[in-house]
Amino acid sequence: MYKEIFKLVIAIISQPGKAWDILTRKEEKDDEFLSRFVYPLIGFVTVAAFLGVLFTRKEFDVELALKSSIRTLVAAFGGFYLASYLLNELWQGLFKREKDMKLCQRFVGYSSSLMFALNIVLMLLPEFFFLQIFVLYTFYIVWEGAGPYMQVEEKIRLKFVGIATGLILLMPRLIEVVLSMLMPGLRF
Repeated sequence: MYKEIFKLVIAIISQPGKAWDILTRKEEKDDEFLSRFVYPLIGFVTVAAFLGVLFTRKEFDVELALKSSIRTLVAAFGGFYLASYLLNELWQGLFKREKDMKLCQRFVGYSSSLMFALNIVLMLLPEFFFLQIFVLYTFYIVWEGAGPYMQVEEKIRLKFVGIATGLILLMPRLIEVVLSMLMPGLRF
């Protein structure tokens, strides 16, 4: 299963157009996507946050590592679900389509692949902070998926891509900020 996830993430990052075409033809059960793709990726990010704090800090602090992993877990889960929910609502309200939460979840999950991969790398190797700029490549991944996967017409594609990319990138950060404000002990 993990090999499949790794291959799919690499395909989405390296050849998004081809990967979206394959994903469009792929038949998935509703819960299978979450349990076989999104949840393991969020688990990898959480473990990377724990290990990153544990082994990259001068002091060996398990409490700080647990706080980091909890904040990362809540931000990743909450960001994924909030972005999916808001995209689904906008899908009906702004783009005049029938609501389809499962489709929006799959789109947000696959489009978040680069963000999850970068988070894993940056948690384990924080000295490569300059790699954060590559998260903007998510715009291109969403652009490539908007047509074949979401069936967005060309005339509204840019609007859809801008909104979807903003939701995918900003919701985890927003939840992380709110979590840090509500629980000051999670700030470090």
